[in-house]
Amino acid sequence: MSRVYNFSAGPAVLPEEVLKEAAEEMLDYRGCGMSVMEMSHRSKMFETIIQEAEADLRELMNIPANYKVLFLQGGASQQFAMIPMNLMKNGAADYIITGQWAKKAWQEACLYGDAKAVASSADKTFSYIPDCSDLPIHENADYVYICENNTIYGTKYKTLPNTKGKTLVSDVSSCFLSEPVDVTKYGLIYGGVQKNIGPAGVVIVIIREDLITEDVLPGTPTMLRYKTHADAGSLYNTPPAYGIYICGKVFKWLKARGGLAAMKEYNEKKAKILYDFLDESRLFKGTVRKEDRSLMNVPFVTGDAELDARFVKEAKEAGFENLKGHRTVGGMRASIYNAMPIEGVEALAAFMRDFEAKHI
Repeated sequence: MSRVYNFSAGPAVLPEEVLKEAAEEMLDYRGCGMSVMEMSHRSKMFETIIQEAEADLRELMNIPANYKVLFLQGGASQQFAMIPMNLMKNGAADYIITGQWAKKAWQEACLYGDAKAVASSADKTFSYIPDCSDLPIHENADYVYICENNTIYGTKYKTLPNTKGKTLVSDVSSCFLSEPVDVTKYGLIYGGVQKNIGPAGVVIVIIREDLITEDVLPGTPTMLRYKTHADAGSLYNTPPAYGIYICGKVFKWLKARGGLAAMKEYNEKKAKILYDFLDESRLFKGTVRKEDRSLMNVPFVTGDAELDARFVKEAKEAGFENLKGHRTVGGMRASIYNAMPIEGVEALAAFMRDFEAKHI
């Protein structure tokens, strides 16, 4: 069977070259006679894998020396608790609610301190990014939290919020490594890798060293302290070793393609194909304010739930998988992460054009 075009929001499409390389190494990694899946995380060979992965990520993102890179478990959702547990020194934080994941992070933070929602786009079903140039940031806030790219709703911050000197914390799960990033603008930047980097099971946290302290909320488990993992080089306990190995391969794939500036250009090209079609379509329409559109997640609707369902069904039959929108919003969503080839986006736009011709 030939491979489908997989538009899943996560776990998502991975580069074919990476999958083939991993398949070739499955039974015998570089002559050691075993798979990376079977390898001790304390071995010299795995030490090389994780250290190379970190070095390549540092190079790709130009991560300064005073930031730690941590490969953790628990996904992005565990960070919703880990962040306040470690960073709420004054017991306060400000959250900007631009979708379901930012809202969940805020609700979790409310369990640990005074977490305030200082802006929200819930009034228009999270279809835009609120103006964050002059927010009512609280004087005692330990940090300001955002979800930078909203997978479900297809919005993306084009300008980071004015945090008025407070530490910026950002969940970048669905835009991770899709474009260049100035890491120095953040105190902590993190993301689950299963959307744009690797298989489910790894979350990468990039955190400024001064934020890693013993001074955490009382009762914070050892495993949920950044210091535990930073001091142990992400090897305090058995890490998600195979997932880290695949992430490392994706980092090398990105470097070979010219790094993040080249990826941004490629992603803009891909997104333009879909957005240009949606803007001229008489049947389909995008659901996001133009200036806030994500390059990674493109939600769209026909305005008729039955027709949406028929489109998803016929698209699947034609080899376009996972186009159904998130259960909370319906419609359709095409996630076109780094590894989605431009041919896949062109083929989808052509299919949409044909579908429109039959139903107008």
